[in-house]
Amino acid sequence: MKFLDLARVHIRSGAGGNGCISFRREKFIEYGGPDGGDGGRGGDVWAEAVDGLNTLVDFRYQQHFFARNGQPGMGRQRSGKNGDDIVLKVPAGTEILDEDQETVIADLSEVGQRVCLARGGNGGFGNLYFKTSTNQAPRCANPGLPGVERTLWLRLKLIADAGLLGLPNAGKSTFLAATSNARPKIADYPFTTLHPNLGVVGVDGAEFVMADIPGLIEGAHEGHGLGDRFLGHVERCAVLLHLVDGTSETVADDWRTVVHELEAYGGHLAEKPRITALNKVDALDEETLEERAAELEAATGGPVFRISGVAGLGLTEVLRALRAEILAGRAAEASDAGAGEEDAPWQP
Repeated sequence: MKFLDLARVHIRSGAGGNGCISFRREKFIEYGGPDGGDGGRGGDVWAEAVDGLNTLVDFRYQQHFFARNGQPGMGRQRSGKNGDDIVLKVPAGTEILDEDQETVIADLSEVGQRVCLARGGNGGFGNLYFKTSTNQAPRCANPGLPGVERTLWLRLKLIADAGLLGLPNAGKSTFLAATSNARPKIADYPFTTLHPNLGVVGVDGAEFVMADIPGLIEGAHEGHGLGDRFLGHVERCAVLLHLVDGTSETVADDWRTVVHELEAYGGHLAEKPRITALNKVDALDEETLEERAAELEAATGGPVFRISGVAGLGLTEVLRALRAEILAGRAAEASDAGAGEEDAPWQP
């Protein structure tokens, strides 16, 4: 199945049905009076996050979604039928943006969340509604209100606990394949990974979800390479794992390149907890390994893990560190949510 994380859709809610102008006409009834019914209400357009979806590929082949119009009113005091709603089923983690691709209308981050994107038009009143003691035979009715038509963008941000970062060929896909059942494409040329991959990683009897995104290069925020469009998939992660290729002769510069792109991207991504690991250490001799690890530690100002996805070296220690950061992040979110509930004013 093709991965698609950005789609444009055109939606239109249903128009309300017109009110009816009618008079009761029956044998032996001299003054029947008005009996025109009201028009039905137009259908709404909803978006709902559902389980079992992880891509927006369905919206590549269908971009127009129109709700049903309400039926017009009829004689004998019969109201028109309301139009049927239409529901856009999207994967959890989908953001709904306005046509400018900047204004966020809704963020459906959990399964079951729903949002109304366009309200249907109200139905018009029939002439029975306008009957009064001084106007017993009204010959007027309201038209139904038109529906709402708009263009929206759907942007998917994958739900993952940890995210992988690094330059192309830093070994991110190899690391994901070595620690989970995911099988991303792995090759010895840059940009082998063209779309994000998810894998369920297990350590010490616990599991968490890790996301692997295409590599960043210098100038990615300006559109170089594949750009930074995939960084949105790690915005929701609690921790980032920054892999640096140990076979590179400029490990410190490689680390700074990715960090600079995170800062240029914004969205508090550079402020997230980040763990740095020197990858491919099985291809280095002891002296070179110590030299490059020291250089990277001096650049990061913190500890650096030494791992190898191919040889399976140091993977458990890194996964335990990631798991600890994830648990700490969840505990902080829970405490913030509890504090917010305590500060909220009392309501009956």
